[in-house]
Amino acid sequence: MRARIYKPAKNSMQQGKARTKLWLLEYEPESPKVPDPLMGWTSSHDMRQQVALEFDTSEEAVAYAAQHGIDFQVFEPHAPKPRPKSYSDNFRFDRKQPWSH
Repeated sequence: MRARIYKPAKNSMQQGKARTKLWLLEYEPESPKVPDPLMGWTSSHDMRQQVALEFDTSEEAVAYAAQHGIDFQVFEPHAPKPRPKSYSDNFRFDRKQPWSH
């Protein structure tokens, strides 16, 4: 029984950063998912895959895992790349990089 502690990335399909400030503790799958012979849906007998615990900090998640005897691995989040402040900054006269066309 091994768990992953990580901070989820921003959803690439939406612009907001909802649900990216919390740390998640999720169990790694113990058995592979298999297709159901009748319907073709993928399923697993491992019920721990459905559990995802949310914590405010990584220290809280680590303390919870240590208290309950859960083997864990912490994944640090990647730093986001800086973006231009606004669309109009692309057309500034003192732009640092010249236009490509």
